[in-house]
Amino acid sequence: MTFRIISADERLSAAENKTSLAIFGPPGVGKTTLLKSLPAEETVCLDLEAGMKSVQDWRGASIPVRSFADFRDLVVLIGGPDPAQHPKSWYGAEYHAWLQAQHRDSGIEAFLASKRIVFVDSITDLTRQAMAYARQQPEAFSERTGKPDVRGAYGLLGREVIQALKHLQHARGKTVIFVGVLEKVTDEFGTVTWQPQMEGSKTGRELPGIVDQVVSMQLFAHDAEGDWVLDETASERRLVCKSGNPWSLPAKDRSGRLDMTEPPDLGTLLARIDGRAPTKTPFAS
Repeated sequence: MTFRIISADERLSAAENKTSLAIFGPPGVGKTTLLKSLPAEETVCLDLEAGMKSVQDWRGASIPVRSFADFRDLVVLIGGPDPAQHPKSWYGAEYHAWLQAQHRDSGIEAFLASKRIVFVDSITDLTRQAMAYARQQPEAFSERTGKPDVRGAYGLLGREVIQALKHLQHARGKTVIFVGVLEKVTDEFGTVTWQPQMEGSKTGRELPGIVDQVVSMQLFAHDAEGDWVLDETASERRLVCKSGNPWSLPAKDRSGRLDMTEPPDLGTLLARIDGRAPTKTPFAS
């Protein structure tokens, strides 16, 4: 194996300066419309929700994805073969070569290579598709009785989704944005928490450790002192970017360049994460 050394200058170049970002928000808050704040010519949306109605006028391209197997094939075409995998495995060199041959006339590989940003809408639906896939695999059935084994299906679901996300995260020069549903959970004592909505618990637990940034999108209003307060009836959208925030929303800023909340503009947000914009903006709280 040949080891590749990346210098500080290379790390700041367009080929290496990429970001992986997970954005969670309640239904209807406008997560998909964030596409409009990204450069259309550099972005592709992997549409797992059939939910492009809100961005019909967006000039970028999208690819409908109906199954986890299709999503996995796209991930392999985007990220190339994984040298750590067996050549005949889903992410191995032989399967990647087979996919290239299958899609040689479609131009899909060249199209994907031309896109710097991959917008996955949504990771919530991805886990649902993965669960449908997992339930059909041998691991989802008991070897002793032949009956469905729910634990086996959930175990396979977690492994498959995490492997796909990690493979996409390693794609060279690709900024990857995952969006998902943020669910409001109230326990028997009336305590409210916000949790990413996904099938199975493994993906939800491990995703924050995979991506560089975790952001929650919510509706806010100003209080009497002019501070932001979470208000589900308000109309002002904000991106909550730091852990330990006053609203206990899921968030993580590995870059250290973001404020507690930011405006819902992914182009500006990515520029700030990459250090290509001032550390303060007129919209920062």
